[in-house]
Amino acid sequence: MVYLFLADGFEIIEALAPVDMLRRAKIDVKTVGVTGKTVCASCGVEVNADITIEDFEYKDVDAVILPGGMPGTLNLEASDAVQSAIDSAVKNETFVCAICAAPSILGHKGLLKGKNAIAYPGFESALEGAVISEEYVVRDGKFITARGAGVATEFGLEIVKALAGEKVSEDVRKAIQCR
Repeated sequence: MVYLFLADGFEIIEALAPVDMLRRAKIDVKTVGVTGKTVCASCGVEVNADITIEDFEYKDVDAVILPGGMPGTLNLEASDAVQSAIDSAVKNETFVCAICAAPSILGHKGLLKGKNAIAYPGFESALEGAVISEEYVVRDGKFITARGAGVATEFGLEIVKALAGEKVSEDVRKAIQCR
């Protein structure tokens, strides 16, 4: 199961594009409302999460995903439950995926030291100890990071590739007519 955490102020494209790619690939994914069942995106669109953080249990997790956006990233970082989920993912060697400003959460925890990573321009200094990549989407071991909303589909496809393989990712890419 993949869990994508939503907090008020999240970037809608960075959250829902990966969910869409994963569901097209038939990968189980649930959205987790950190600030409630209904979560308000930075653009004002409200999204109903599949479950709330109170219902989240770290069990049979294949990946956790942190969308960016402001103040969504700050709200995710302030959540003890999200912090615990990240720690459990690292301990269990499952994928930790973050896009836009959200890789800063991983950087602040020291998880990106020596890893290739990227974030939204201006957040690179928060990726403490990371090797800053010139790529738009970067996978290094169990960490997948990406720059921002413009590459949210690519980010989602990279997560699909990591979990289900290149063929499944390419099949989804072709189905949605993505270059």
